[in-house]
Amino acid sequence: MAVLAEAISVVIKVESLLSLATEDQIKFTQSIPNKTFCEDGELIRVGFMNPADVHSYVEQLKSLGLIFIKDDHAIDLVVVDQLKGPIHNCSWIDFGVIDLNDSGNKIKSCKLKGSTISQVSCPSGWSFENSLSSKSGFISNDEESDKLTFLRRDDDMDVYLNNETGKEVFVGRPNSENRSNKDSETND
Repeated sequence: MAVLAEAISVVIKVESLLSLATEDQIKFTQSIPNKTFCEDGELIRVGFMNPADVHSYVEQLKSLGLIFIKDDHAIDLVVVDQLKGPIHNCSWIDFGVIDLNDSGNKIKSCKLKGSTISQVSCPSGWSFENSLSSKSGFISNDEESDKLTFLRRDDDMDVYLNNETGKEVFVGRPNSENRSNKDSETND
């Protein structure tokens, strides 16, 4: 099987999570900061739209005992960019494009190397029509200050004005209680 790889995904081996103590497995479940969680029985995926949120979440996972990088290779989890794939060396996943339900709609996904099941697991309520796979725009951190003006925070979304198009754009963010104070100070 496979998991969706949209925006910036943190992909975790289920086997690694199950090797943690029961209380740390419970802490993991409680630490999921948004509604992008999906799993296929082999991999777990949580998605983000902001690198600072990814960093904060990876630090949480490391505090539970999961190993991120050792000798320049992903061990228990890996960060996957929708456009570029895994951002670190990772020998245990395959990243690629798949046709969603033979519909012609293409999405990026990750699967455990050697897995033969081709179905993809997506977050509850996810639909291609409303997804980043269907319609997305990417603005680098360098361009953000020139192209976007922060307007407001609505629950789990930061709302910006795209200065070039005059349209509002939305960046999904974890709930504030799951974000570190440092992240809140630098991005609000």
